[in-house]
Amino acid sequence: MPRHHPHTTPADAAEAEAIQLRLRRRVRLDDSGPAPGAPGTVVGVDVAYDDGRGIVAAAAVALDTATLAVVEEATAVGRVTFPYVPGLLAFRELPAVLDALDRLRHTPGLVVCDGYGIAHPRRFGLASHLGVLTDLPAIGVAKNPFVFRHEPPAPHRGAHTPLLDGAEEVGRALRTRDGVKPVFVSPGHRTTCASACAHTLHLTGAYRLPETTRRADRLCREALRAA
Repeated sequence: MPRHHPHTTPADAAEAEAIQLRLRRRVRLDDSGPAPGAPGTVVGVDVAYDDGRGIVAAAAVALDTATLAVVEEATAVGRVTFPYVPGLLAFRELPAVLDALDRLRHTPGLVVCDGYGIAHPRRFGLASHLGVLTDLPAIGVAKNPFVFRHEPPAPHRGAHTPLLDGAEEVGRALRTRDGVKPVFVSPGHRTTCASACAHTLHLTGAYRLPETTRRADRLCREALRAA
């Protein structure tokens, strides 16, 4: 998959933060990506770790956007090359995630990350970082709100409230099923809050999490066990 910017592993946290601050200027919050449900391919990515062995397994699962049927899967296993630092997890995950994406024959119209886009202290979570490096439209769908505040959305599917850092909206708490706790959606690159939520609802059926995340989560765990 073509790279618009190379990925580099920083020497320390200070260098990692400097890279985030430099690259975040290239994030585009617009609707230049596909419309929710438009014909094409959407790819979910996720990672699993074995800290004892110091390895990370990444999965990339391509789904048909119309049927949500799996059309292709790929995995990659590698060494963890950066320590655990909150706010810098992308540097641990990106080498394996990019490797898994490179093994797909399908070019994604959208990438869905299990994590954050601009809902990040420096507005540059995994979905933004991955989006900028590849120039692919990307969104983050997280299980928890990280450090930001929100009001509970109404209990029906599709209800949402702003995820706020001060007065700034960095994402939304989105109810994907009636009466089930929300997920936390943020645009990463070439999407907006509204389109990121619409994509998430389109990809979510009988479960709280989108099918992209559910299938990538299962596959990366299988790859880790097999490693």
